[in-house]
Amino acid sequence: MKRILKNKYEIKQMRESGKITANVLEMIKSYIVTDISTEEINQICHHYITQKKKAIPACLGYKNFPKSICISVNDTVCHGIPNKKTFLKNGDIVNIDVAVIKNDYYTDASRMFFVGKINKKNKKLCKITRNSLYKSLKYIKNKKKINKIGKVIQKYIEKNKFSIVKEYCGHGIGKNFHENPYILHFYNKNNNIKMYSGMTFTIEPIVNIRSSNIKYMKDGWTVKTRDGGFSAQYEHTILVTNTGCEILTYQRNEKIPKIFINI
Repeated sequence: MKRILKNKYEIKQMRESGKITANVLEMIKSYIVTDISTEEINQICHHYITQKKKAIPACLGYKNFPKSICISVNDTVCHGIPNKKTFLKNGDIVNIDVAVIKNDYYTDASRMFFVGKINKKNKKLCKITRNSLYKSLKYIKNKKKINKIGKVIQKYIEKNKFSIVKEYCGHGIGKNFHENPYILHFYNKNNNIKMYSGMTFTIEPIVNIRSSNIKYMKDGWTVKTRDGGFSAQYEHTILVTNTGCEILTYQRNEKIPKIFINI
């Protein structure tokens, strides 16, 4: 497999792109309230990306995806299409997935938002999903095998009695939306390539509250849990460094460092 390593110029561009991606997720938090439509959220993000940040929403038109961001509510696993008929309601958990292009470089991140009062089980689902991503960052290191990421995530998720969606994975990112390497969120001994300083990729575990089984909707994009159980996802774009890793899409109020020293 060809290794795609970023030079100093490319890393600089990706830091700028990553900051914008993070800013979108920070900005939209105050709009996640009852009775707002997912289409209105999409329009707010589109305007912010294009007008305020002078960037390009990477999702819009990608393989004919019709909107600027993905919004996945409750039992939607991923790739939810914003629309005028879906309104947020009290108790919803919502994933917003944002990818932007700035100066020809992509970054990608997503996080969960709560609408009103959330029950304890769904709140725990989101917390465990986020923590599984955070825990994996401690094992990113130059020349270490990439399957360590999935091993750490899988062990933690299954210890907490949730299930991992295995059909989707993290991916290399840079000049292209998706490139090598691909990051599994479960252990696979054959996924044993090494991480190298200068690699950039996403880690984006999707975790279901019950079964990991999924179903594909007729719109060609939306993926839901087969049993109707809720689903959560967190995602960051990561840079591998000589001493650990850097979160390129780091957001305010995250209770982890932006830069991990994993010597």
